[in-house]
Amino acid sequence: MLLAAGRGERMRPLTDHTPKPLLRAGGQALIERHLRRLNTAGFTDVIVNHAHLGEQMEAALGDGQRYGVGITYSAEGPRGLETGGGIFHALALLGPAPFLVVNADVYTDYPFQQLARGLDGALAHLVLVDNPAHHPGGDFVLRGHRVANEGAPRLTFSGIGLYHPALFDGCRPGAFPLAPLLRRACDRGRVTGEHYRGDWVDVGTPERLHRLDRRLGGSVEQSGDGGD
Repeated sequence: MLLAAGRGERMRPLTDHTPKPLLRAGGQALIERHLRRLNTAGFTDVIVNHAHLGEQMEAALGDGQRYGVGITYSAEGPRGLETGGGIFHALALLGPAPFLVVNADVYTDYPFQQLARGLDGALAHLVLVDNPAHHPGGDFVLRGHRVANEGAPRLTFSGIGLYHPALFDGCRPGAFPLAPLLRRACDRGRVTGEHYRGDWVDVGTPERLHRLDRRLGGSVEQSGDGGD
């Protein structure tokens, strides 16, 4: 599942007329890069949720065939359901097995095929990264292969995770965040993790998008067509 329903408030004014995942860096929309890399990693069925300007997302990506995947859309309405509520809303589409979730607005070279290995009894497996300058306090602590809420050194959640549907047991439809579910599962010792030291960028502001675009050899001009 690619999480693509965020409003992108910090990315305004670029997101006033273009969904954040369709913003481009290095000549590709952020979400297109994920779709191609998921295909390379062996993932063939992808759920894309959307809210703000969601019709643009469907028009740009279509059925996914040109990326080598099949896309099913999970529409959340204009306001969106936050991360937890958005995943819960799509559970019927995701099925009973563990599933990969990726924030569509990050850039990374993480090898997604590594997460095809399963959960080994955990409710979630999180990919953690070094703390970026804009988030120095981190989110979680990695103790061996287990993720904990408290302690040091702290690492940042990358927005890449493998989840079991049981993580959402007891949830009800509506908007709610994912973090409290993960923290409760951590307290029960049911979350594993890894520290990824490769390329990862949280493309959360126009400045970060422009820096990434320059690094990838693109131009800072943005459009909403989502094309190659």
